[in-house]
Amino acid sequence: MGCEKEPSNYRNKAQFPVSDGCVGFYAARSHRIIEIENCSIQQSIINNIKNIITECISVGDWLRHIYIRYAFATEQAMVCLVVRRFDDEIKIIEKELKKIKEINSFIINYNLEDTNVILGDRYETIYGTEYIEDMIGDIRYRISPGSFYQVNPYMTEKLYDKALEYAELEGGETVWDLYCGIGTISLFLAKRAKQVIGVEVVPEAIKNAKENAELNNIENAEFICGTAEDVAEELAPPDVIVVDPPRKGCDEKLIHTIGKYTPSRIIYVSCDPATLARDIARLKGYGYELDRVCVVDQFWQSKHVETVVKLVNIGVKPDYTVRVDVDVDEMYKTIGEDK
Repeated sequence: MGCEKEPSNYRNKAQFPVSDGCVGFYAARSHRIIEIENCSIQQSIINNIKNIITECISVGDWLRHIYIRYAFATEQAMVCLVVRRFDDEIKIIEKELKKIKEINSFIINYNLEDTNVILGDRYETIYGTEYIEDMIGDIRYRISPGSFYQVNPYMTEKLYDKALEYAELEGGETVWDLYCGIGTISLFLAKRAKQVIGVEVVPEAIKNAKENAELNNIENAEFICGTAEDVAEELAPPDVIVVDPPRKGCDEKLIHTIGKYTPSRIIYVSCDPATLARDIARLKGYGYELDRVCVVDQFWQSKHVETVVKLVNIGVKPDYTVRVDVDVDEMYKTIGEDK
């Protein structure tokens, strides 16, 4: 699936590292920051907000990251400063940010640990709400700073529609949505399933997921906080499983649990072809075969893609053939040299 929009200014999230007043992105395979005024794939308001904050800060070690989110459907922006300590310059930044009408959430995140993890555990809302709201299709979502949300709003609906198509729900199924985040895919699935159970390890995301179900009057979606591999062992066997894991893929313990419960279909959404291939090979050992594949050009002007696959239990559908639902020329038309 290729893009239908101009392949620039599409990203709805940016995390800019800061060191001694220098703001930008890390050079490849290093922690050296390259200052940048305008990133062409970020939504323009994100660049503008970052530049305003940059003008307010001086050399110092209090600020670690500038983290900005923007909701295309509602035109709401969130600014989260990741800090080592509260600094008086935050008051100067607050004054400038209040001049930007789109910003309805200004949050401080405290991270005192010496690690590569961006966000710490403690948040403080300076003004506005603790979240912003966005829409995918006709479903409205609340998004907190620590929650996962796809970065390309144009292609996300296509991605989730494809996952829903592959699930082939008829209304009587129980579906697991593992690594569910704020319930984005779960609530799509709930339109056509009897029950959806979403599992996510991030408490903040589960809180959003429950709020999002209530916000959209969806009553057949349940959300559980915990690791997918541990919670799955305690649940009743499902008819269909959807997984959308982080780049590292599924835990081997989870693969075993999925294989033990033998759902008729597994829908796997992946941002990393290597770990996807590994997990498909693992699931093959439990009687699953690849049935359909769709590559979604989710990250325009980069070599990265999102992939949706459907796996079937060969006891249910032994005469399978793999169907690849993608026009490769269309997929690559904005990737350029990465082809």
